[in-house]
Amino acid sequence: MKTRNKIPMRQCTGCREMKSKKEMIRVLKTAENDIILDATGKKNGRGAYLCFSEECLEKAMKNHGLERSLKMAVPDEVYQSLKKEFESIGKQ
Repeated sequence: MKTRNKIPMRQCTGCREMKSKKEMIRVLKTAENDIILDATGKKNGRGAYLCFSEECLEKAMKNHGLERSLKMAVPDEVYQSLKKEFESIGKQ
């Protein structure tokens, strides 16, 4: 009897919906307290997940979801760079 593989689910910090890990992008806090986007989802560090929409990024900024998940204050420059990266992803 063959069982189905488990699909890893994660919660978006913006819209708070549970989705599969492949449908989301990971925002990562490294050991040096840098905040980057992790496209592979396998880099070391504390991660938070966002949907591939700018609306979810806006909601995460408004409700401080990223700050709560990453357990640190996120500067505005990081939000601006994340916004630019989301725009470049949307154009592809």
